[in-house]
Amino acid sequence: QVQNISQSMEVLDLRTYRDLQYVRNTESLMKGLDSRLKVAAESQKSLNTKSFQALKDKMTELLPLMPVLDQYKSDTRLIVHLKEEVRNLSGNLLAIQEEMGAYDYEELQQRVLMLEARLHACMQKLGCGKLTGVSNPITIRASGSRFGSWMTDTMTPSADSRVWYMDGYYKGRRVLEFRTLNDFVTGQNFVQHLLPHPWAGTGHVVFNGSLYYNKYQSNIAVKYHFRSRSVLVQRSLAGAGYNNTFPYSWGGFSDIDFMVDESGLWAVYTTNQNAGNIVVSRVDPQTLEVLRSWDTGYPKRSAGESFMICGTLYFSMSPLAGSKIYFAYSKNTSSYEYTDIPFHNQYSHISMLDYNPRERVLYTWNNG
Repeated sequence: QVQNISQSMEVLDLRTYRDLQYVRNTESLMKGLDSRLKVAAESQKSLNTKSFQALKDKMTELLPLMPVLDQYKSDTRLIVHLKEEVRNLSGNLLAIQEEMGAYDYEELQQRVLMLEARLHACMQKLGCGKLTGVSNPITIRASGSRFGSWMTDTMTPSADSRVWYMDGYYKGRRVLEFRTLNDFVTGQNFVQHLLPHPWAGTGHVVFNGSLYYNKYQSNIAVKYHFRSRSVLVQRSLAGAGYNNTFPYSWGGFSDIDFMVDESGLWAVYTTNQNAGNIVVSRVDPQTLEVLRSWDTGYPKRSAGESFMICGTLYFSMSPLAGSKIYFAYSKNTSSYEYTDIPFHNQYSHISMLDYNPRERVLYTWNNG
């Protein structure tokens, strides 16, 4: 696994080096253009009006690349830090091997998995941007009731292709874990988890081996660990509505919606204090503590569903046919914009819509 991480690091390093060189070259070009513009502004004798305007237009085109340059510089520092962690981990592996021989490597394996997941998230972050389109959907299977959810882990090595399936939108406790997507399609090779607390809604997410969900008839968030088959932690989301107080427009106890993007775990809900407007909160995946919240100013009952990509929360217009992704809130800038992104709603009733940053796809449950 350490070897795999090192190979991924080499690819990431090469890609970032090439991109950084490109942006640095662009930066030099911009500085050169800027100097020429200053000279031209002082004395336009050296340039005719047409050439001067052409320079100004070119400068305007290049200006948006300045924040891109800053982002690449920041990402380069992150990569250097990750490379150092890989080196330290390799050294720890050799030391533990000498001390313990072939005994318990579970703790080390968990550290390797976490580092690999962080590396993968870093690679995704380098490609982060703005949503501009969604492809037509691919139907995986027809199963269960009209409402439900299904998902893969948003933060695991690529070899882990397990699928989790949760039929229904309230009082359910039965989670089916399929070994692969093909097993899910055929309905074979699965194990059953019986949750100690029933769920509400369909806004569940699997993140790094654990299921995060809303406990029925409460605003309590629950973290259930699949491997140990136990609840690791549960915590109330202070003031969050529940029991169809502030659901999406389709209802279904969808008051609290957990989601994951390239940067981590989020909870989307609303409170009386926010007058029914959507609140998006960054959540610590270990403790379920809310780290920071943003008020989007958008009424939750007006949204069909929502999902987070690269720090921006996108809203679908309706769970019904003819829907679009038409509103986006960026937590980085605390601002919103109206969008017009076609979204093909093939079966006319969506009750679950979630983005998976590992695969860059949207998972949806659409009328069964």
